[in-house]
Amino acid sequence: MGDVSRKARCTFQDGEFVVYPAHGVGVVRGIEKQNISGTELTVVVIEFEKDKMVVRLPLNGAISKKVRKLCSREEMQKAIKCLSTPSKVKKMMWSRRAQEYEAKINSGDPLLIAQVVRDLHRSASQPEHSYSERQIYQEAMDRLMREYAAVAKIGEVQALHELKKALMAA
Repeated sequence: MGDVSRKARCTFQDGEFVVYPAHGVGVVRGIEKQNISGTELTVVVIEFEKDKMVVRLPLNGAISKKVRKLCSREEMQKAIKCLSTPSKVKKMMWSRRAQEYEAKINSGDPLLIAQVVRDLHRSASQPEHSYSERQIYQEAMDRLMREYAAVAKIGEVQALHELKKALMAA
C-alpha cells in the first residue's frame, strides 16, 4: 500500500482524506491490485466510516474527475461565509429546486453545498421543513460538516457547532 504507481497521475496516501462527490469525505485505506475478469487493475480503497462503506476505484485518468483532495482552508472559509449571507430561495416548484439542490450536493463543491445549507436552513421562528426538505438539508449539512472538520482538523461536533453559528449570523 502507499503511493500510487507513477502511471496513474493521481497520488493517494494511506490515511489521507479525499472527497468522492457521490459520497462525501472518505479516508484512503490503501492501493491494491485486483484481478477483475482476467484483467489486473490497481484500485484505490476509500472508506466512508459513517456510511460503513468501502469503495474501490480503478486508478486511471477518470479517477481525477471523481475523487479530489480536500478543499483549501480559503475555499472552506468562502463556503462558511456563504452561510451567513441572506438566503436566495428561488420561486419555483419544489421538485425543480430539489433537483438543483441534489445536483449542488453531488457536485462535491463546498461553496455549492453551503448554498444548499443556507437556503434550506430554518430558524426556530420559521415554519418547519417538509420531510424531503429536511432530508436534503441534513445531507448537505453532513457533507459540509465532514469536509470542514477534516480541513480544520477538528471534531465533527465542533465543526457542526461552528457551521450553525455561521448560519445564525445571517
